[in-house]
Amino acid sequence: MTDEIIKNFPGQFAAIDQATNDAGFTMPSEAKTGALLSMLAGTKPSGTMLELGTGTGLSAAWILDGMDDKSTLTSIDNDPTFLNIARQYLVDSRLSLIQQDAGEWIAENRKLKFDFIFADTWHGKYLMLAEVLDMLKPGGLYIIDDMLPQANWPDGHHEKALELVEVLESRADLNMVKLAWATGIIISSKKV
Repeated sequence: MTDEIIKNFPGQFAAIDQATNDAGFTMPSEAKTGALLSMLAGTKPSGTMLELGTGTGLSAAWILDGMDDKSTLTSIDNDPTFLNIARQYLVDSRLSLIQQDAGEWIAENRKLKFDFIFADTWHGKYLMLAEVLDMLKPGGLYIIDDMLPQANWPDGHHEKALELVEVLESRADLNMVKLAWATGIIISSKKV
């Protein structure tokens, strides 16, 4: 068995990937992470999904690929250039793409509840973590990536990542697994 071969890419993946490269976006989630997101989204039939940090839409494509027809995905990003790539290629009635600062969106929508949250930006991961975890339904999944040291991390970021892991580990309301795989993934589920 090898985890290097992924055969079932979402239909829009190649076009979004090319547009991502052409736009100079250097921080997309890798394909292994996407395949995992797709599989995890499939565990939440009729689920409400949230992605914080759309980027160009590569991860959203994977999440949509795993979702059933009754699920919905809300994806937030503040960068219109990159979000427009997602808008161009991800035309799907189950998807709401919102251009807004994630911190503002979280503050305005903190009463919403989700079955699945992929936090791929500072808000919901390093900022406003407690607020985002409060948005997670019992049994819901909270997923983050880029937890292994990355070449593009600024000075001091490694310590922030370690602190984040400690905070997640200290929460009595979460079950958590840390995967030293892909770029480093943490999956937490809210205890019922």
